[in-house]
Amino acid sequence: MANQTIAMGIEYQGAAYYGWQSQEPLDLPTVQSTLERAISRVADEPIRVICAGRTDRRVHGSGQVIHFQTLAVRDERAWLFGVNSALPRDIRVSWVAPVDESFHARFSATSRTYHYLLYNHPIRPALSHDQLAWECRPCDVALMQEGAKYLIGEHDFSAFRGSGCQAKSPVRCVRELTLWQDGEIICLKVQANAFLLHMVRNLAGTLIHVGRGMIAPEQVKVILNSRDRREAGKTAPPGGLYLTAVSYPDEFSIPESPLPPLIHALERANPNRR
Repeated sequence: MANQTIAMGIEYQGAAYYGWQSQEPLDLPTVQSTLERAISRVADEPIRVICAGRTDRRVHGSGQVIHFQTLAVRDERAWLFGVNSALPRDIRVSWVAPVDESFHARFSATSRTYHYLLYNHPIRPALSHDQLAWECRPCDVALMQEGAKYLIGEHDFSAFRGSGCQAKSPVRCVRELTLWQDGEIICLKVQANAFLLHMVRNLAGTLIHVGRGMIAPEQVKVILNSRDRREAGKTAPPGGLYLTAVSYPDEFSIPESPLPPLIHALERANPNRR
């Protein structure tokens, strides 16, 4: 019997996990290890999964995509409900699709999209505190958007690259970077072909400095061109970051994953929405 390749859309709240990637030989809770145990139980064989993009500790995902190979023969409903029944409440499979063996969750992807949510209010929220970042000082969103325009396009993003990043090249192409505010929440949306370690959180941290008036918007261009991480703002907290979409060529027929309710509501208020 030949292996078949299965793709899945994964949604998770990252607060309880030490990131996506398994922490072997340490027995720390990660999204990958938790998911592999659940899938292995349904497949009745050991399963290893490959994801579209590894997320950091406490970072969330609604559009994560994985694939794995298995000898097990199950229909889509059996995979979907069987795996979900074996998962904790903060991880869910949102869709299942058999795919061609040429599909690769990471290397077949053409873009990734992240949303970063910042609660901008003097008082830290008690509700949803692990799903939002917080900034107590007022931020000017118009200034942040002005600074963001310097980051769009293909650039060397070394100034926003986390230490320990293993990417061969710091060059990435940012196709969209927009900010808007709805009530007390500032939303940053960024889409690129790929991201460096901590890149989105470092971009967010720098733009927060712009919003607070600590640096001028045009200084973002200077920071980018410096290629020096020390010139950029501090890394923004992880709790406000969500991997919300991964795009693939049409030939693979990969379903779109639904947005979390909060981000869906924010997108309805997005003045840049197409």
